[in-house]
Amino acid sequence: MDGVQKAKSGHPGMPMGAAPMAYVLWTRHLKHSPANPRWHNRDRFVLSAGHGSMLLYSLLHLTGYDLTLDDLKNFRQYQSKTPGHPEYHLTPGVETTTGPLGQGFANGVGMAIGEKYLAARYNRPNFEVVKYRIYGIVGDGDLMEGVSSEAASLAGHLRLGNLIYMYDDNHISIDGNTKLAFTEDAAKRFEAYGWHVQVLEDGNDLDAIQNAIKAAEEETNRPSLIKIRTHIGYGSPNKQDTAEAHGSPLGEEEIRLTKRKLGWDPDKQFFVPPEALQHFRRAAEQGKKWESLWKTMFDNYRRAHQDLATELEHVRERIYGDAWKNALPSFGIEVKAMATREASGKVLNAIAPHLPTLIGGSADLAPSNNTMLKDIPEFQAGVYTGRNFHFGVREHAMGSILNGLALTDGIIPYGGTFLVFSDYMRPPIRMAAIMGIRPIYVFTHDSIGLGEDGPTHQPVEQFAALRAIPNITFIRPADANETTVAWRVTIEHTTGPVALALTRQKVPIIDRTKYASADNLAKGAYTLAENSTSPKIILIASGSEVQYVMGAYEQLVKDQVPARVVSMPSWELFEKQSKEYRDSVITPSVKKRLVIEASVAMGWHKYAGDEGVILGMTAFGASAPYELLYKEYGFTVENVLAKAHELLG
Repeated sequence: MDGVQKAKSGHPGMPMGAAPMAYVLWTRHLKHSPANPRWHNRDRFVLSAGHGSMLLYSLLHLTGYDLTLDDLKNFRQYQSKTPGHPEYHLTPGVETTTGPLGQGFANGVGMAIGEKYLAARYNRPNFEVVKYRIYGIVGDGDLMEGVSSEAASLAGHLRLGNLIYMYDDNHISIDGNTKLAFTEDAAKRFEAYGWHVQVLEDGNDLDAIQNAIKAAEEETNRPSLIKIRTHIGYGSPNKQDTAEAHGSPLGEEEIRLTKRKLGWDPDKQFFVPPEALQHFRRAAEQGKKWESLWKTMFDNYRRAHQDLATELEHVRERIYGDAWKNALPSFGIEVKAMATREASGKVLNAIAPHLPTLIGGSADLAPSNNTMLKDIPEFQAGVYTGRNFHFGVREHAMGSILNGLALTDGIIPYGGTFLVFSDYMRPPIRMAAIMGIRPIYVFTHDSIGLGEDGPTHQPVEQFAALRAIPNITFIRPADANETTVAWRVTIEHTTGPVALALTRQKVPIIDRTKYASADNLAKGAYTLAENSTSPKIILIASGSEVQYVMGAYEQLVKDQVPARVVSMPSWELFEKQSKEYRDSVITPSVKKRLVIEASVAMGWHKYAGDEGVILGMTAFGASAPYELLYKEYGFTVENVLAKAHELLG
């Protein structure tokens, strides 16, 4: 109450009602080490109802994490360690950034999958070096959001017995009582998903909560939901069980009344009784004991299983060696043409044997996305050593589960779908970018080049939408060899999500004996071809449109027009290069520039310049063979050449 009041902003009601369940979990069940928040074998706690962040911050402070009482007093202030919603990397002990409801719920499912995989791969008899649970508190809003439905369905299918969620059933949302819009039987719904479900009628009955969590822990073949009837703003004489307690401070007078009712001194603020602090701080000592026991076990494990122990340590430290790089394929011009989605599948299968924690799949599109790893088992209930993952038609959950996997030490997760369906995944993509974690998105069918499926499936604005997200790396390779390098860059990148945009249609292999090496993709953009160091025109393109630019360039060479072709697969990688390099590729003094991309023009003006021309999409596409569509929308060698001559006057 005091933290929210001092900030003049926040959500006091949820922490007040959910405090008993959180207390029981954090003092009697949660295996963690406050002195080392990144201890590998800790239990994970996800506050999916992230608006109740003061509950989590209070628990972290009380149990001994590096979060002071002054930090709590600085709640929701600029550059504080206690922002309005929990943020990964910012606050010690926060496992994932939560805020958009349902995201934390689905992140936890990904964490549970990650634990199952690592345990299945690395544990041996008498050595459970990977064994932890994922606990969480979820609210009405989490269960209303569709992403939690998708994630819960998949968790039940996979029988994730290491996942335990407590549902803060307080019957209040911002609009008022949940009966306004949410009257389903959530318990029966989760039973239908295949979850172990318990219902508690009194959220203040500590013994009942204790017994319910214990029963959930003993149920190892199903994820668990404990539905607990609570009272938002518990103890507030005038605001308990009202929407007023949800999203705004209680007010000074109401806080005084509440403290008095609960037996606290109304004149004391941010007061922690010494005996209470001592009680909570036992977690720090217990955590050191747990961590010490685990370290001893791991030392013995290393002696018994040296190769496995070394591998586990290396993947957790992102030490992958060079074998996977040496396995990267190259494609000669004898291949003639290959869709970049096909090339991507070949690269994945070449490097997978050397990257044991590369795990992923597709949203029911594996044959189209080319995401299947050959001769490797599928990840299914009871077969947790599998690395081929079936997300089903669940793009919303796939994006959020990938985040949970990316937050699991050592896992390299990827997920595939059509590029147009990145719209379904935008919230988790944004969260991954905020957290600076690296899920990999294999987005195929990347343009009107997918053809007959028509405008509902043809992405034209999605390029711009993804590029607009800070800290994402969007890569659209021009041919099979650029695709190989794109995967190399992606695996080596660790500070944000990477989206690969890949073609359905075949594109020609660029002759690298005549033109620049595909290794230059790592720089984001590069001079692919030029017939003069002082060109009169620069032709810029990405992905499948590079072929048309190259065709036009070859004719310009015959016409003895000084020209340069720039392949620009990634704006983000290009912007990381030095100004000198960027100016050497897109030379400021060359004003005649022609940009070609089968997407909306938004953002390209920076590279086209004031006198440049952009040939892009101004419509949604149409249903027809892709060759016809490219001709109709002007993506042909002839039209590019005509535009170039027009630009040159």
